[in-house]
Amino acid sequence: MGFLDSMANQVLGSLSSAGDERHAGLMEALGGLLNNQQTGGLSGLVAAFEQKGLGGLIGSWVGTGQNLPISAEQLQSVLGSEQVQALAQKLGFTPQELSSHLAELMPQVVDKLTPAGALPESGTLGSLLGMFKGAAS
Repeated sequence: MGFLDSMANQVLGSLSSAGDERHAGLMEALGGLLNNQQTGGLSGLVAAFEQKGLGGLIGSWVGTGQNLPISAEQLQSVLGSEQVQALAQKLGFTPQELSSHLAELMPQVVDKLTPAGALPESGTLGSLLGMFKGAAS
């Protein structure tokens, strides 16, 4: 079992209360957030965190040290209520459930996608996320 397979299984195992279909949807939504070219992908997400005063938090996920936790409320403030509401409705979660799951998953996934402590090169993230999502199915 490869590194990304192991990570996907660990992350998905933490969501044992949700159904398999919701697991897949959650991972797809997270991948979409991290690879959305309209918002700048992971770099854009880092910028959004910095604009909300949470740059040190996401920096801990990208960096090589310990990952700082994020609350569902902090994550919702970065992503925006409308985006969280739309994703939650699409996936069958309440906005609070979705924010809580993403707050648990996002630090782990960003950390694993940036093992060298730096953002991946443009174009590399999509293939990494594809491998990660493939391992989750």
